Amino acid sequence: MGSTGPAETEIAAMPAHPDLADVIEALHSDLAEWMGSNAPPKVFDRFANALDEKFSSVTTVGQVIDRDTLLAGVWSARNAQPGFDIAITGIEELAQSGSIVTVRFIAENRLGDSRTRRLVTAILLRTDHGYMWRSVHETAAAA
Repeated sequence: MGSTGPAETEIAAMPAHPDLADVIEALHSDLAEWMGSNAPPKVFDRFANALDEKFSSVTTVGQVIDRDTLLAGVWSARNAQPGFDIAITGIEELAQSGSIVTVRFIAENRLGDSRTRRLVTAILLRTDHGYMWRSVHETAAAA
């Protein structure tokens, strides 16, 4: 089959570490569950424990937020948007060096008929116990 065949295209789009997609989806699933329901504290704990101590995020408006600030905001957002959901698509592994992996994906926030898409670039650290999120940079993406 040539390099433009569907099977090879599908394989090329998959992350080099198959569990990386699960890690990305799990973090966003926990965030959506926390913000969109009366989730138990263990959901917040899973989210918080996935973030490296030196975690930071760049928002779509260019504000840099540290881990503690983000977690305080997320904590106060419990069930703030009932039915909230986040869909993850287009996961690409951009680079890998030692224990550092850089990925890019689309995160679509959904609440009722409202949709907001973000192009996300993230740096994750591979540890003996899985991945830790070190940095996230979000950019507004066209629908």
